[in-house]
Amino acid sequence: MTNLVIMESPPKANTVKSYLGSSYKVVASKGHIRDLPKSTLGIDIDNGFEAHYINIRGKGDLIRDLKKEVKNADRVFLATDPDREGEAIAWHLVAALDIPADKVKRVTFNAVTKSVVKESIKHPRDIDMNVVNAQQTRRLLDRIVGYKLSPFLWKTVKSGLSAGRVQSVATRIIVDRENEIRAFEPKEYWTIEATLAAPDGRTFEAKFFGTAGSEEKTELTCEADAKKVYNAVLGKRFEVTDIRRGKKLKSPAPPFTTSTLQQEASRKLNFQSQRTMRVAQELYEGVNVGSEFGGAQGLITYMRTDSLRISDEARDAAKDYIVKKYGTEYYPETARVYRSKANAQDAHEAIRPSGAMLEPQLIRKQLTPDQYRLYKLIWDRFIASQMESAELSTMQTDLEAGGYLFRSSGYTVKFPGYMALYEESTDDRNPDDEKSARLPVLNQGDLLDAREITPNQHFTEPPPRYTEASLVKLLEEKGIGRPSTYTTIITTIVSRGYVKREGKSLVPTPLGEVTTRLICENFPDIADSKFTAQMEDRLDDIENGKNNMLDVLNGFYGNFSEELDRALGSVGAREVEVPAEETDIICEKCGSRMVVKNGRYGKFAACPNYPACKNTKPLAKTTEGLVEKKVEIADEKCELCGADMILRSGRFGSFYACSRYPACKNTRQKVRSLGVKCPECGAQLVTKLGKNRTVFYSCSRYPECKFSSWDLPTNEKCPSCGGMLYRKKGKNQLVCKTEGCGYKADLPAEPEPDGENE
Repeated sequence: MTNLVIMESPPKANTVKSYLGSSYKVVASKGHIRDLPKSTLGIDIDNGFEAHYINIRGKGDLIRDLKKEVKNADRVFLATDPDREGEAIAWHLVAALDIPADKVKRVTFNAVTKSVVKESIKHPRDIDMNVVNAQQTRRLLDRIVGYKLSPFLWKTVKSGLSAGRVQSVATRIIVDRENEIRAFEPKEYWTIEATLAAPDGRTFEAKFFGTAGSEEKTELTCEADAKKVYNAVLGKRFEVTDIRRGKKLKSPAPPFTTSTLQQEASRKLNFQSQRTMRVAQELYEGVNVGSEFGGAQGLITYMRTDSLRISDEARDAAKDYIVKKYGTEYYPETARVYRSKANAQDAHEAIRPSGAMLEPQLIRKQLTPDQYRLYKLIWDRFIASQMESAELSTMQTDLEAGGYLFRSSGYTVKFPGYMALYEESTDDRNPDDEKSARLPVLNQGDLLDAREITPNQHFTEPPPRYTEASLVKLLEEKGIGRPSTYTTIITTIVSRGYVKREGKSLVPTPLGEVTTRLICENFPDIADSKFTAQMEDRLDDIENGKNNMLDVLNGFYGNFSEELDRALGSVGAREVEVPAEETDIICEKCGSRMVVKNGRYGKFAACPNYPACKNTKPLAKTTEGLVEKKVEIADEKCELCGADMILRSGRFGSFYACSRYPACKNTRQKVRSLGVKCPECGAQLVTKLGKNRTVFYSCSRYPECKFSSWDLPTNEKCPSCGGMLYRKKGKNQLVCKTEGCGYKADLPAEPEPDGENE
């Protein structure tokens, strides 16, 4: 019997191929092969939202090849990814490849390992149409919003804009935070810190808390308040009035979900979500770790999940490793079980290593740097999640001086537990958090001298801008999107120009702010996070068989079409202008702050007083945003006007242009000197590109000296006639070009000078 296994990804197909016998042929569809057409809506709304799917352009040859494989196979296993998208791809494959119902089966792999793959092949199932319809509903909703709402933006803002259902909500969240920051009014407050000397000579820090005898913290709102306390305690000894000691257990974080993986990779590894998911996909699909460790295999379980569940086998394997590596005291009496959130789909396990015993360090040489760092993060988090809690010894000390109370807190690690391997990071930063430094031995009644007392002025700070990590966390908390969509949401709003990155922060652009305001005014449901979260719940209900696709689409479209009619009817009632994005670059010709413009070759800085001032500057993208690109100035001046020649980029690469452009339009190729003199004038020869980008040699004084040659002059004299010898192009041979000479000489093999332009 001939079996055909169709997967999405070629790398994963190659991994699975090594697990199955000769009776199985494994091929890849390379993602989707059918989709809605790009040129039209592709949905017959009046006919029950019937979708018109077509084969994706460019996949005709692949589809023909797959059809041949299907025809020659007795059974066809569709092994696309184990999520909604993968289920929909399997359904599209059946339709596009005309696979008979009696020979098609669906299989899924939560981890791409030999045991999991073989076991899954033994237990195939039918395609789950509830899951397919949940994906279809999302696709149709996004298409309707994108294709119906975008024309409204074209007419009111500018052509070429595109709107998205979930992306509009994400942009609004970022815009709302920016408005909060602008509206924020900082408030002054003061702190007082005392450096105290303990009886054993060690020093530690204590902070002002309030009035002695009161348990309520006193806020110092101005300099006068701070000076009053400072003057009262200056020169006084601090008495230890109370010491509170205790123990605290700190539990490990659960294993990763998609959301928490993206957040932690952003904090610890500085990975953007797109980079995180790309590397995670590679680890899931399979890496050849060498025959010593089992050859090609998937190193982690499926990376799109919102579940915290792990299998009993994985838990037992983690226990064996922990006990062997750290000892029995590092494993809890009762195995840890984490509960997923109420709205979690729980279709897959949490993200974990497929083999607990395969330590990252053992296979480091077989992994790329990104693969190793992400695999280590996932492996450490999973093993730590199964370890014993850390035990901390806490201590809080109250000290009085001059009628005021100061307080010092700290802790030491009595038993590290899971902290011996891993500790979770966080976006939250609390200035009052105490350090984990060990406090000196103190006794009640001790009198301590103050080495230093420091009042410090502070101002409250606005809420921070969202990073990818904090935005993903908020999207998950609000129920917006699902594990497979977080990366797409962020990359889409950035690529469409609604949001830009400044370092790690996500900042709305003027275009994003204007577009968000228009959508909020005209389509309140589209921009409402609660409505979007409710739509996600409805999609979940379709997947679980509690709702149907047509009811959800009808329920959405009725109100949306009314809002669309009203919005289109108001077009032209008032002008909408997108504010220019200002830069920190000052125009040296008129003194104005330059703005960002889009051109054929990307963004550039332009004077806002155009056309009166036509000054422009190239921009470079950095982690801090767009900055002026430093230009390279040629050694030689412009031959026509004497101004500097500066380096520019064009369709055919780099070239030098006059800095007085457009007044002077002189240009020159960027060339590299060869250290060879021109035979006619003695200037330096340089390389240039001719027709079909072939290299020839030319005088650097062109057009005054028009010498050029396909062969390279050597400045060596011909032994026969005394003329100049040339290195023959494409041959390791010297020739004399003096008329009537004909001298030739072969040379030992050595490379010709590099003729490529830099």
